[in-house]
Formats: sequence, C-alpha cells, structure tokens
Amino acid sequence: MGGITVGQPNQRTRIGAIDVGTTGVRFVLYDGDANPVASAYRELPLATPKPGWVEQDPEILLAATLTVLNEVLGEDKEHVASLAGIGLTNQRETVVVWDRETGRPLHPAIVWQDRRTAKRCSELRQRDRANMIYDRTGLSLDPYFSATKIEWLLEHVPELRERAADGTGCFGTVNSWLLWHLTGEHLTDDTNASRTMLFNIDCRDWDDEILALFGVPKAALPRVCPSLSVFGR
Repeated sequence: MGGITVGQPNQRTRIGAIDVGTTGVRFVLYDGDANPVASAYRELPLATPKPGWVEQDPEILLAATLTVLNEVLGEDKEHVASLAGIGLTNQRETVVVWDRETGRPLHPAIVWQDRRTAKRCSELRQRDRANMIYDRTGLSLDPYFSATKIEWLLEHVPELRERAADGTGCFGTVNSWLLWHLTGEHLTDDTNASRTMLFNIDCRDWDDEILALFGVPKAALPRVCPSLSVFGR
C-alpha cells in the first residue's frame, strides 16, 4: 500500500520499502534506479495458544519494524536526506486492536492463519449469508479474513464492544497498526480493507449491512484511502 511521486529519479534518490510478513519484517532502501542499497531484517515469533489459534504480539511487530528502519536509516544522514518516501506492504488479514489514547494493544493480534471462527462461518453459511458477502466483498465466507476475527474480539475482550462503539478502541490490519504509530493517523488503504470481508468493493467503503451483521462499529475502523496516497510526512 502507499505510493509517492519522486519526479526524475537519480542515483541519489532513496525510496524505502517495509515488508511486514508473517515470520519477519524487512526494510529495503533503493536508489532512483530501483537498485537496493541497504536492508535489514528481523524475525517475528508466532504463538499458538490453542489448536487452530495463531497470534502475534503487536508490540514485538512494531518494535521489529522500528528496528529495521533505524538500522538502515539511523546512522546514515545521506540516506535520510535523500529519502523521497517509504512504501508499506504487509500480511493483510491479520487483526490488531488497540487503545486510541495510549496506543497499546488490547489483545494479541489474530493472524490470518487462525481458525478459531470456523464454526461461526459455518453458521453464517447455513443462514445463507455467504452469497451476500461474496457479492459485496468479492470474498468467500472464511475465518481467513478479518471480519469474524473482529467479531470474536468484540465478544471476548472485556469492555471492547463499548470502547469500539465510542471510538476509543481501534481495529485495523497490520498496516493500520504501524501507520498509527508512525503517523498518528488511523488509516488503511483499499487493498488492505478489501481483505477484511467488511469492505464493499463497488462503493469502495465499509459496508453498513455487513458491519451490522458482525456487530462492528464503523467508529472503530480506519479511514480508507487510495493505495497511491501519502499517509504521513
């Protein structure tokens, strides 16, 4: 997600790319001809507290991202001075929930592989909700996507439903969690939003009927921007 215009690229121009995967975070710095000039990598641990559950610590994910950025940019003033922008790509269906005031996570991130909501998806299929969801989101009804993960968090994290309704609890995919800490804004792009199973791909916004189906308040979700946007400075 994210994009910038840098004018006429040259060897002194630097463009960064953050890649937050499931098992690691990498930051690569490129010159104006798209040649890599520096990089750093940190592994990310996964937790499996129950069969079918897969979680990550959002604080570790954030710390790893800041570490690789600092390793490449922290000691090189020339890299920083010539940096035109940084793009971000990430595991998209993983869900993070955090406190808007403190920025602290309220639960471990539920990773895309997690299957704890498989029974809920089966119930919704039996209620003939799968076709409506597919028509609006382009996605099959499956626990792989974010919607039932968010619903599960709302049902199991104490007071989260109230905090989500008044906007003090924030939901997002990994990009939103990182953008919050890098820019102070609660944002996402349409490619990440499109993997939540809450996003109407025709109107390119959160779908009110699907939000109601899963009990997700819009106040808790990030603002959706085009992928080729400037998300912070």
